[in-house]
Amino acid sequence: MGSKSSPSDVIKLKLILVSGKTAEFQFRAMTTASDVAKHVFENWPEDWGDEQRVDRYDVLRLIYQGRFLHGNVTLGALRLQQGKTIVMHLVPRENLPEPADGDHKRKHKHDNNQDLTADYSPNALSLHRSDTASPNSTTTGCCQGCTIA
Repeated sequence: MGSKSSPSDVIKLKLILVSGKTAEFQFRAMTTASDVAKHVFENWPEDWGDEQRVDRYDVLRLIYQGRFLHGNVTLGALRLQQGKTIVMHLVPRENLPEPADGDHKRKHKHDNNQDLTADYSPNALSLHRSDTASPNSTTTGCCQGCTIA
């Protein structure tokens, strides 16, 4: 007897390349960012083409909510919302940037607005949607707000 629902520890990721090409993958909550990069490298989608492909998996970096994920961070540690497709960017980069001294709180252009009560901590789930996402979409992420340092 099979169940149509996914196990509770399965996380759906929609990965976006710098070129804008996307692909969806499923991982367990205990999967690390490094394991995700290795899996994607070994199962490179055909429609991504070879011009985007890198020579080694360890240069592939995940970006979630505008922050690079270190290789040992598990998807479960990010407290990702179950049942939703989580958007992350996948970029080739040799080294991760060093964290800034004052990088405890995420800066946002609306920080001076006293009515804004959103949590910008690293564990908060961003509710920004890409231009192509419909209001009823189950895709969450920060596509409009991501910047690569």
